[in-house]
Amino acid sequence: MPKKENVKKVMVIGSGPIIIGQAAEFDYSGTQACRALKEEGLEVVLVNSNPATIMTDVHIADRVYVEPLDVEFLEAIIAKERPDSLLATLGGQIGLNLAIELDKKGILKKYNVQLLGTQIASIMKAEDRELFKETMEKLHQPIPQSTIVESVDAAKEFAKKVGFPLIVRPAYTLGGTGGGIAHNMDQLDDITTKGLMYSLIGQALIERSVAGWKEIEYEVVRDHEDNCITVCNMENIDPVGVHTGDSIVVAPCQTLTDREVQMLRTAAIDIVRELGVEGACNVQYALNPDSEEYIVIEVNPRVSRSSALASKATGYPIAKVAAKIAAGYTLDEIENAVTKKTSACFEPTLDYCVIKIPRWPFDKFVNADHTLGTQMKATGEVMAIERNIEAGLLKSVRCLEIGLIHMDMPELHKLTDQEVFDKVRKVDDERLFTIAEAFRRGMTVDQAHAITKIDHWFIDKLAILVGMENALKTRKLTKELLLEAKRMEFPDYIIARLTGKTEEEIKDLRADYGIKAAYKMVDTCAAEFAAATPYYYSVYGDEGTENEAIATPDKKKILVLGSGPIRIGQGIEFDFCSVHCTWAFAKEGYETIIINNNPETVSTDFDIADKLYFEPLTPEDVENIVNIEKPDGAVVQFGGQTAIKLTEALTKMGVKILGTSAENVDAAEDRELFDEILEKCQIPRPKGHTVFTAEEAKKAANELGYPVLVRPSYVLGGQGMRIAVSDEDVEEYIGVINQIAQEHPILVDKYLMGKEIEVDAVCDGEDILIPGIMEHIERAGIHSGDSISVYPARTISEKAKETIAEYTRRLARALHVVGMINIQFIVLGDDVYVIEVNPRSSRTVPYISKVTGIPIVPLATKVILGYKLKDMGYEPGLQPEAKHIAIKMPVFSFEKIRGADISLGPEMKSTGECLGIAETFNEALYKAFLGAGIRLPKYKNMIMTVRPEEQEDAVPIAKRFEALGYRIYATRGTANTLKEHGVKVIRTNKLEQPAPNLMDLILGHKIDVVIDIPSQGVEHQKDGFVIRRNAIETGVNVLTSLDTAEALVTSLENTDANKLSLIDIATIARR
Repeated sequence: MPKKENVKKVMVIGSGPIIIGQAAEFDYSGTQACRALKEEGLEVVLVNSNPATIMTDVHIADRVYVEPLDVEFLEAIIAKERPDSLLATLGGQIGLNLAIELDKKGILKKYNVQLLGTQIASIMKAEDRELFKETMEKLHQPIPQSTIVESVDAAKEFAKKVGFPLIVRPAYTLGGTGGGIAHNMDQLDDITTKGLMYSLIGQALIERSVAGWKEIEYEVVRDHEDNCITVCNMENIDPVGVHTGDSIVVAPCQTLTDREVQMLRTAAIDIVRELGVEGACNVQYALNPDSEEYIVIEVNPRVSRSSALASKATGYPIAKVAAKIAAGYTLDEIENAVTKKTSACFEPTLDYCVIKIPRWPFDKFVNADHTLGTQMKATGEVMAIERNIEAGLLKSVRCLEIGLIHMDMPELHKLTDQEVFDKVRKVDDERLFTIAEAFRRGMTVDQAHAITKIDHWFIDKLAILVGMENALKTRKLTKELLLEAKRMEFPDYIIARLTGKTEEEIKDLRADYGIKAAYKMVDTCAAEFAAATPYYYSVYGDEGTENEAIATPDKKKILVLGSGPIRIGQGIEFDFCSVHCTWAFAKEGYETIIINNNPETVSTDFDIADKLYFEPLTPEDVENIVNIEKPDGAVVQFGGQTAIKLTEALTKMGVKILGTSAENVDAAEDRELFDEILEKCQIPRPKGHTVFTAEEAKKAANELGYPVLVRPSYVLGGQGMRIAVSDEDVEEYIGVINQIAQEHPILVDKYLMGKEIEVDAVCDGEDILIPGIMEHIERAGIHSGDSISVYPARTISEKAKETIAEYTRRLARALHVVGMINIQFIVLGDDVYVIEVNPRSSRTVPYISKVTGIPIVPLATKVILGYKLKDMGYEPGLQPEAKHIAIKMPVFSFEKIRGADISLGPEMKSTGECLGIAETFNEALYKAFLGAGIRLPKYKNMIMTVRPEEQEDAVPIAKRFEALGYRIYATRGTANTLKEHGVKVIRTNKLEQPAPNLMDLILGHKIDVVIDIPSQGVEHQKDGFVIRRNAIETGVNVLTSLDTAEALVTSLENTDANKLSLIDIATIARR
């Protein structure tokens, strides 16, 4: 049946800002779906509050609203645009929840909007616990035994019936807070008491735990004619008990019998048919390793994180197929876009295996709890494709960029045997490395299996890797041994280290033996049909191994280096830049080649570049590709620090770096060279010193006068940066920094309290183009990625703006920038200081491109190819300001990471961002806070605790909150200052004082916001830390800067919800 006649204009809901548990996979699926709908000639109206995405691009949808994802805005957009249909299964959980709410409130009916794809009744059957239970019982599908309790006694009654272990999940808490696994009555008492306290409605779900069982997932696609296929099955290496997003996942399943595979496949198809899903669906099972008993854990009737993985693992474009099904097609009418010969009802076949490893943010939260459990903590993931599991594991470890290129973690060498064996019990981000270390110390496969419950088969693979290390250390390096080691993906550098040779010697040996990387194609059909999309992975072999990557020497070709996994400090923004750069090169007639390893992103979609290599971004892996492709040049300025770090290696391989040269990138990073350039340009910067030891650092700090900023050179995302106010701080911080980077020097700078300003510019070697100046609401000292950023800059003088434009021009010229440059300034009055220069794209590029309508990345790409700005029709210099105001608001995922301190400083902590855009500053601010999930007022109660030196500044803010009807609670010092200035305040006790203290207030679920301005320095952090953590975990908004508090009160004073304006950013194209 062809597409539905009554579908002409479709509204698509995106998934909003990136948070832990909902990353870039929805940008990838949303982009793919929007393109599929436009192929059908449909008009697409997109709503998504995240400006860093490709899907909010002008050419992906016809109308683009970067507005808060909430019902009142969606209703306003529906009323304005009058779409006839809504597609909500591509925006993650957020999209589903909004569709349910729009339906419940009668908005879809009122405007006559039909829901495409999976219908509300089907969504409810999967999402509502009671309905889900009934549906599974009807199908005779087993689910975990469970009950809902409102008292500890009820929980104990259930435990007597069912036995232990039990999982406690409090109702309506953020991110699994207050829950846990209980193994006996005492633990149950403790966890349930806490859980009921944290729950907003005093309820908890208690269910029988099947921790230790295998966790299996099936990805299923169904159309309205009841055609149904499974795209892929996946097995978690970690048993049930670790969230699937935090598990190492393998596709296809490796340890199941054929009977088990068929049994679970049949169950998945039965469930999806009974639910009536139209499009993609994900079914998760727990399978008893000792029998064929299984239970259905959950069903997601939407495109999910697993769909992105399944798509990239098989080459089957799930989101595209789901969008076509929504438009009315059946599977047999949809072409398989990869083979172009088969239809979408062919189930993919894999002749390789795929391994996904999560990327965790513990490098940013050193003191946080690393334990993995039922709450997801990873910010991103990497994927490796190989012919064997051992090789897949080593390849994916190289992809993670955690400073390890092998199954060996140096920190573990310091531990005694017993400490290593004990650590194997700990389920954390280091467990794989710990098991490998335990094997080196004599643990057996059986012992490791007994402790971890990881299947023997997977543990054996780790043992094989450790065995190969021993072989390399003790045996002669024959051709056979070297080939075997390379087949397991041992890097040359590690083989050299283990055999006592140099890396060059190993390379020469490989050349003599004819051992090299060959590339195989991902084609969805195990080579049964020829594939039309060159999508490759590497395997090592000898002369007899066929290489399927065809060199194309007659074409001009460009290598684009991607940005690897999503992590704090290097997010989806760099993927946006990589994709736009690739498209721009293609327009100029170049063949484009992308190397990347992140399955969640648009850049690794099968049809973005002419060739996609799914590989680690390390020198050896890149060199293998360079040897086959021989590109005319490589672009490193769009892939964040990951790509920049490869500059030197690429130059050694003889690859031309396009755009700004490697020497000039270095000059911006090297303190002394950079100081010389600033002197020459006559540009001031805060005074500072370069040091190597704590003693030198203290001397420098005392010379400059505290406070000082201490940081390592060469970092992205402010890693290891701290503001120090005393000698003790300097000592502690130097210790932390040395864990991250030893060989690079440490910078100590005078810390200036001014306005922080940021500029992205394009330079063609002569002229520069600055789309706009962005101003941070928070004072300098908070990382730019964590600050609220306003365009156009509002509070700095015209003279300062002119100075900024002039300094940008001088710096771009002095550094011979060709392409992008990002500069951060501090402005004090009319004085402008430079604090940082990065001759590459930055995380503000997508946002500033969208709100100014200037396509920065395509312009920079053309400039790299030799075009001049003037010839492209642009007047150089600072561009005229837009009429609207755009505010970028950071979004954090603190509640997901137990033990992470949430106070903001120079180290970046936000996972994503959203945008508020309007004609006035106040409305833009209101939208930005709403988009970030701050919906106030609720109870009109707030807590203020402010360090002594800022209490005077807090008075006017407190008065404004009071005028809005807020009741203010404060600790002694703050309360006294506020009272002296005539603010009504209720004094409350600190944590260590008797009740009612701050903690009792927070756990009373009646507080809207906590303004907690912590004292600088190490010894002050404990008390405030506990307050901030508990507030976040009970869903209270916490602000740790008075500037943010001032912005929030401004937005609350000006929220006339009836007068909300909507801006379609597709109309901001070039004025």
